Amino acid sequence: MENQTILYTLVLSGLSDLPSLQLPLFLVFLLVYLITLTGNLLIVLLICTDSHLQTPMYFFLGTLACLDIGFTSVTIPRMLFDFHTQKRLISIQACITQIYFILLFAASELSLLAVMSYDRYVAICRPLHYTQIMHWKTCVLLVLGVLIFSMLYPLVHVLLLLKLTFCRLNPLQSFFCDLPQLLLVSCSDTFINVFLSLFLAILFGGGIFALTFCPYIIILNTIMKMQSKAMRSKAFSTCSSHLAAVFIFYGTLFFSYFHPNAKTNSAVDKVVSVFYTILTPLVNPLIYSLRNKIMKISLKRAVCK
Repeated sequence: MENQTILYTLVLSGLSDLPSLQLPLFLVFLLVYLITLTGNLLIVLLICTDSHLQTPMYFFLGTLACLDIGFTSVTIPRMLFDFHTQKRLISIQACITQIYFILLFAASELSLLAVMSYDRYVAICRPLHYTQIMHWKTCVLLVLGVLIFSMLYPLVHVLLLLKLTFCRLNPLQSFFCDLPQLLLVSCSDTFINVFLSLFLAILFGGGIFALTFCPYIIILNTIMKMQSKAMRSKAFSTCSSHLAAVFIFYGTLFFSYFHPNAKTNSAVDKVVSVFYTILTPLVNPLIYSLRNKIMKISLKRAVCK
């Protein structure tokens, strides 16, 4: 350690090193950020003001929209700043802080998607008891549980990161501070960090994955037993938007961290990271508004007013 210089500032590689692309990328992602904020804020506003949307399903959808706003606000403003200054420097403290909030919002979204699966299960498989099971107190407690778990989970990683020293000059191969990338530039022993990352990902990630997809086994079985085509079509339509959001988020997340060339193909990693950190919050409002008749009627009613 005597010949190693401890670093207090890190370098982000960003999306592109070409100076000619900095301004176009800045404008593109600024537009994406504004559209994301507008779409998700519009969903929250409609749910808060339209009495037809004040049900458990839309309460969870409004919560998801708030999480999408937070998720995209953790990464895009920092990216826009780097496009503008072209320095891409970030302090260790700021990097760890960004990792905390990225993990917080990622865990919150995954957990909330599991809660929304349970809501769809109750609505389709136990419709007569829906109002008794999914009353407002239960919905609020579920969301509070999601938020408390999501705030505590990243603390484990943050506390371990604070004990590390960083001395390698390699830039982080990303446009934001990513936990695996940060561990690669540490000169400390990161075995515990890596082990806990894998252990917690398997323990909590696997549990949340099961809670998200297992209800759909029962849901699909129930739908296939319905006699009326209209009832089957209505049941499928209430699940399709949620399933689309689940597959987009899980698909990009898994590919980003578990594809065969995850450690070598940084260009692919950056593209996939854009999808799950930036484009997913952008498309979620489109998925839920374009495929939801009640939401479209509410939007038309608001526009007419």
